[in-house]
Amino acid sequence: MTLAATIADARPRVIAALAAHFRDLDLAEDAFSDAVEALLKLDEMPDRVNAWLYVSAKRKALDRIRRQQTETRALATETPDSDMADILEFPDPIPDERLRLLFICCHPALAVETRAALALRIVCGVPVEDIARTFLVKEASMFQRITRAKAKIHRSGVPFETPPRKDWPERIEAILLALELAYTLAYQDSAGETEHAELGEEVERLGAMLAELCPENGEVLGFAALVTLATSRVNARVDADGVMVPLSRQDPQKWDGTRIERARRWLEKASALGATGPYQAMAAIQLTHARRYFGSPVDWPAIATLYQALLKMRKSRIVAINCAVALGHVEGAEVGLSYLRSLPSDGLEAYRPYYAAMAHLYAEQGDTDDARSAFDKALACGPAEAERRYLEQQRAALG
Repeated sequence: MTLAATIADARPRVIAALAAHFRDLDLAEDAFSDAVEALLKLDEMPDRVNAWLYVSAKRKALDRIRRQQTETRALATETPDSDMADILEFPDPIPDERLRLLFICCHPALAVETRAALALRIVCGVPVEDIARTFLVKEASMFQRITRAKAKIHRSGVPFETPPRKDWPERIEAILLALELAYTLAYQDSAGETEHAELGEEVERLGAMLAELCPENGEVLGFAALVTLATSRVNARVDADGVMVPLSRQDPQKWDGTRIERARRWLEKASALGATGPYQAMAAIQLTHARRYFGSPVDWPAIATLYQALLKMRKSRIVAINCAVALGHVEGAEVGLSYLRSLPSDGLEAYRPYYAAMAHLYAEQGDTDDARSAFDKALACGPAEAERRYLEQQRAALG
């Protein structure tokens, strides 16, 4: 594991421990940053980087407190840390510090989207700029939102501990949203070369943990299935030249059948619970695509129906765009284009999936001029390298 990966791996564990000890998210983040800065100045790396970062970050936090001349009495009672294994063991039913911190950040005292944004920043370490882009707001606004959320947690005396199981349902929605957004950031580059790429594996692991902890929650099971199905296709997302391969053109034999079966079982359990939701609908769409792994054609009418049902549960632009593409497969490109044109234009001016879908449907219809123009607009939105090469390839194919 590289040093950068080791630091990223240590971040949630160390920050969770610091936050629990000092009950201050800002202090925990700042102290960890100070510790990383000190680590990078060392002539020789310590054998146990995680343990070194924790001890160093705790001392950095105490230095900050001392400089601010607060908690003087607490400083006098501090004792040196010894066994790091003892320090980092938490008697908790959730066997992961990142999941613990998710529950803390997603306290019901905050609005759902604010909880998710805070979790992305604190738990996943996503830069504020990327979080703002994900929520389609200005960076300054998102920074203020996260700052206010941390202040409210500090001011309200929110317990820095895992809530009792009976209180989990009121936090699950925000936790799933945070994990979904984290996975979206990881998944947006088909080649997995962005700084967020390794988040995908972690989100899959946390989704599986949540499914084990909350087997009675259909949406948790649906989310675990959704992420697992998406991850099952990682090896088929780019070709030998590093060009993105869209889902409909991927070689299904490169998909992971074990993951597909695991997701199918989760979705089957969720269905048996009798209460559907958006994550179950999204997972069902992905499972329908997975029919190709077993040699069956994609059932596009079923996918179009599922997207229309999903739109009633979650009115979002990306769902509407995917619905238009599905309708284009079922009823023809003109129907899909008509659906896209009917969408509110607010915010679509720089939305790459919108122009990519437009380009695909225009090309299907044989309208090369409009297809070329839509490809140009999609490329102007700055796609990741693998997708950029795919879009350029498709544009060139128009002649």
